[in-house]
Amino acid sequence: QKSVRDEIESVLQERIMILDGGMGTMIQQHGLSEEDFRGHEFKDHSKPLKGNNDLLSITQPGIICDIHKEYLLSGADIIETNTFSSTRVAQADYGLEHLAYQLNRVSAQVARKAADDVTAQTGIRRYVAGAMGPTNRTLSVSPSVERPDYRNITFDELLEAYTEQAKGLLDGGVDIMLVETIFDTANAKAALFALQKLFEEEYDPRPVFVSGTIVDKSGRTLSGQTGEAFIISVSHSEPLCVGLNCALGAAEMRPFIETIGKCTTAYIICYPNAGLPNAFGGYDETPEVTAKHIKNFALDGLVNIVGGCCGTTPAHIRKIAEAVKSCKPRIPPSSLSKGYMLLSGLEPFRIGPYTNFVNIGERCNVAGSRKFAKLIMAGNYEEALSVAKVQVEMGAQVLDINMDDGMLDGPAAMTRFCNLISSEPDIAKVVPLCIDSSNFSVIEAGLKCCQGKCIVNSISLKEGEKDFLDRARKIKLYGAAVVVMAFDEVGQATETEAKIAICTRAYHLLVEKLCFNPNDIIFDPNILTIGTGMEEHNLYAVNFINATKTIKETLPGARISGGLSNLSFSFRGMDAIREAMHGVFLYHAIKYGMDMGIVNAGNLPVYDDIHKELLQLCENLIWNRDPDATEKLLHYAQNHAQGGKKVEQTDEWRKSSVEERLEYALVKGIEKYVIEDTEEARLNHEKYPRPLNIIEGPLMNGMKIVGDLFGAGKMFLPQVIKSARVMKKAVGHLVPYMEKEREEKRAEQGSIEEEARHSHLCLLATVKGDVHDIGKNIVGVVLGCNNFRVIDLGVMTPCDKILRAAVENKADIIGLSGLITPSLDEMIFVATEMERLAIKIPLLIGGATTSKTHTAVKIAPRYSAPVIHVLDASKSVVVCSQLLDESLKDDFFEEILEEYEEIRQEHYESLKERRYLSLQQARRKGFHNDWLSGHQPVKPKFIGTKVFEDYDLERLIEYIDWKPFFDVWQLRGKYPNRGFPKIFNDKTVGEEAKRVYNDAQNLLKTLINQKKLQARGVVGFWPAQSVQDDIHLYAVEDAVGSMEPIAKFYGLRQQAEKDSACTDPYYCLSDFIAPLDSGICDYLGLFAVACFGVDELCNEFRKQDDEYNIIMVKALGDRLAEAFAEELHERVRREFWAYCSSEQLDVSDLRRIKYEGIRPAPGYPSQPDHTEKLTMWKLANVEETTGIGLTESLAMTPASAVSGLYFSSPKSKYFAVGKICKDQVEDYALRKNLPVPEVEKWLGPILGYDPE
Repeated sequence: QKSVRDEIESVLQERIMILDGGMGTMIQQHGLSEEDFRGHEFKDHSKPLKGNNDLLSITQPGIICDIHKEYLLSGADIIETNTFSSTRVAQADYGLEHLAYQLNRVSAQVARKAADDVTAQTGIRRYVAGAMGPTNRTLSVSPSVERPDYRNITFDELLEAYTEQAKGLLDGGVDIMLVETIFDTANAKAALFALQKLFEEEYDPRPVFVSGTIVDKSGRTLSGQTGEAFIISVSHSEPLCVGLNCALGAAEMRPFIETIGKCTTAYIICYPNAGLPNAFGGYDETPEVTAKHIKNFALDGLVNIVGGCCGTTPAHIRKIAEAVKSCKPRIPPSSLSKGYMLLSGLEPFRIGPYTNFVNIGERCNVAGSRKFAKLIMAGNYEEALSVAKVQVEMGAQVLDINMDDGMLDGPAAMTRFCNLISSEPDIAKVVPLCIDSSNFSVIEAGLKCCQGKCIVNSISLKEGEKDFLDRARKIKLYGAAVVVMAFDEVGQATETEAKIAICTRAYHLLVEKLCFNPNDIIFDPNILTIGTGMEEHNLYAVNFINATKTIKETLPGARISGGLSNLSFSFRGMDAIREAMHGVFLYHAIKYGMDMGIVNAGNLPVYDDIHKELLQLCENLIWNRDPDATEKLLHYAQNHAQGGKKVEQTDEWRKSSVEERLEYALVKGIEKYVIEDTEEARLNHEKYPRPLNIIEGPLMNGMKIVGDLFGAGKMFLPQVIKSARVMKKAVGHLVPYMEKEREEKRAEQGSIEEEARHSHLCLLATVKGDVHDIGKNIVGVVLGCNNFRVIDLGVMTPCDKILRAAVENKADIIGLSGLITPSLDEMIFVATEMERLAIKIPLLIGGATTSKTHTAVKIAPRYSAPVIHVLDASKSVVVCSQLLDESLKDDFFEEILEEYEEIRQEHYESLKERRYLSLQQARRKGFHNDWLSGHQPVKPKFIGTKVFEDYDLERLIEYIDWKPFFDVWQLRGKYPNRGFPKIFNDKTVGEEAKRVYNDAQNLLKTLINQKKLQARGVVGFWPAQSVQDDIHLYAVEDAVGSMEPIAKFYGLRQQAEKDSACTDPYYCLSDFIAPLDSGICDYLGLFAVACFGVDELCNEFRKQDDEYNIIMVKALGDRLAEAFAEELHERVRREFWAYCSSEQLDVSDLRRIKYEGIRPAPGYPSQPDHTEKLTMWKLANVEETTGIGLTESLAMTPASAVSGLYFSSPKSKYFAVGKICKDQVEDYALRKNLPVPEVEKWLGPILGYDPE
């Protein structure tokens, strides 16, 4: 017989199920009196009972049963018991806490009878959900402003109350347990703990539904968690359904339902209110309106169960049921976050394959920080909180909290401090907690305070398997990850083999006996003290590092952590030595697989910054290379010093009037005197009574000249950006005076009139998943110089943030930017959402990946307001001006509509006319090399990877291709002066190009000398063979063709039919690798390089309002990364792979690709699929070894990064795959084991058909 869970799940796979609506709404319609609530049973009760709706299940069961039946006959598949407030906690307000069990059992029986009656009447199975409300107390928020650590309820009290409630509901016969209206996830975790214990010990399991409440458009629960953090916090209970209810109407709830749907494999339940409450607390949204919104949810594949909450009635449920009847249910993803450890505070924290080392802050530890211990011992918890704040500010991503001291009441101290942290958004919002204690009661005390998903530090096999499993089982019930120490019944493991053996044993116990998620297991193989003078301690660091490597290789999903300060304990008091030891140890341990560590965040030196002599001493000690290393380190420990300088200049123009000086400074981009001149103008009260007059007068006059000169092509982008910097400085000086004036006016008049400095507001953003923003920054500067106010939301901007900012700031125009192809889908999504929400703001589309055709075909049809592709910054002013000019905008939009309609028609006609070969035909006509008699592959000098830590930037300068640099600045010479250095001869742009080039040289020299930029990278080579369109890689040559490959790269083949006169084959990258059936061992290489430090420099320049140098440093970062790729490829050909060891080419030859071999990159024409980067990153440990990361859209971070594959065949060449057909997409999806729609999403720009 099917379990209830299986039964419900099979229905959910077929259709959208319907939940009932508001019970309280229907009870109110009966107009019941105090006597009706009391009934016969409670006529003499001492407290008023009117409003205690749950009591009606006992005193008026007929009314409650009728309401249930009304909902069931309106189409509800599931009804909720009338038990929202039936805990002893909530019933205490009425003096009826002793009735809690009875209330729940009786309510369940009433609902059971109603459901069974309607099941018999209709022949359709109906279900009863036992409603468990949030209570009227909260574990995460203090009811007292003066005492932020105080709580009026404990976890244990809630656990007892929820256990009692759940027993009543289960004894009354419910099918489902529904933990709902969760405004504090800590309360929900108590309810889920109660359910899991009951299902383990007393009752047959029932499916669990969990529904949170997002209280407003901020997207957070009342206790501050985001939707994704909430999902992470409750997922340990493995709910069948998760979702949202209450607080919001359907329209307001939609973005948050979309968010949680993207981060859970559970089914989605959604039961909103009937809109937002009116002025009298009632609900006016009609059944038709609610049903229309929910139908849109269903049509977009967002939901599995829908219903109503406050204000909804059987009429609402009937309309909802009719609306979604023919809609397909959401299909939950089969797996999400594979390979990720998911933690949460108020926000999610995802630790994945490409996450950098995670810093667990160590200073909130009474045993490890004298300052913290002193404050806690003195009861000064509020000041102790500042220690946590500093750790977060210094870069801690998780906070370790330890209260183990014989003079402390550990559980009480842990509870108080954790409660304080949850009241401090700057900490709780940013980091999850690591509850650290050797006393399990202290660990439990900490877990009971945390609404997020924490780490427990730690448990071990010290007391045997039973104790270990009991503690791990409890940790799982609390929904935490766990640190397991390499410690067993024999003692603490010091040798490599013992560490591995204990961790392996613990892993199998957790995974096999408790079904513990491997991604929630962290091993601490014991970082022990070295440099003690005792010979047996000398290998402790080496043993940890070697054990780490094996554990990571053999125990999938597990992470490695350790307490770093133990390593250097014998050097206590010598902070410089200790920090250097920590930096060196981490440098190596991370390479071997260490994921996280308990560290003093902010006190970790960069490996390359450690003084060379000290570095060598630490290396010798850690790797046990020198028996005298300890003595030498102690002998080292006393040295250091430093210094600096300045420059000056005067000019004739300084003798002009202040207005002329300000205009001259703006046009020429001279900022030296702008504060002085602006202040001189401000003090002339007769001419400029108000600071605003200076902005509207000489400053805007100067910027108008700048705008006119730029528009006429007499001034160039670099100059415009310098002008904008001067303008910002001048305005920045005036802002405090303007604010003071406004305050004075407000005090006088009680209100102030709004003043607009700029005529229109333009909102700019690089879309979610994309990190590139040079072009967007330039557009912002140019618009700012042309009297637009610009708000720049930065990079990686989610859709809801863009739209919220647009509405709040009353934007006149929205500009979206993106460089990588996945950004195109995000732009489509933004346009679709704007249309759905009836936001009618013109939308500009720009960025390297965008095109007029894509905008016309894919974006414009989804949005009825203007959508316009803007080629570059110089066009943005014209487009924006025409869109916002009342006399021009209608004609301009009409013209755009006509142009884009023509583009669409041409596009669809070209799709019809274009002819393609089938994939099989294209393969037959592919490039076939003679591998047996022709060129034989050359073996690289090493197999595996080589990492470049701090590559010499001086080596890269001669490899810089300056043409793209000038393109950034929109400086383009005319034939014959197009390239570099010929551009300097161009009559129009030559002089400015020379000036910008000189600025670049000066800045580059400074940055290199001051080591402000670092180049890091990795190359790797592996034995390889092709199998049709794919390339298989092997760990060693002996494995080629006989063992499973360690990685596969998937290729795409040209399919568009070539001209009849053309004899070119239909290329795929795999054609350039020897095939499996040739028996030849070939090789494939890869690389990833980046320039680090650009973002930090931009932040420094941003503080100075220096847009010119922000763009300059970004442009230089990109050029250095490309130069690094070019120079490294040359070294690969001549040195590392050495298949062209005698190559003698100059830089111009390299630009013209006169060398042998290619380095195609995922996301580019020869392999347009960005997801191939994931294989590269995993194979070469790219993020761990270099710090180069990937965003969710697979853009590289930092933005100045280049990656690709190396092919050595002399026959290899660059080509464009071009458009491909459905047969290839389906074949590719099958090979990659991905759904076809997912592949279509990533390959959208090259599809030769319309997937919609």
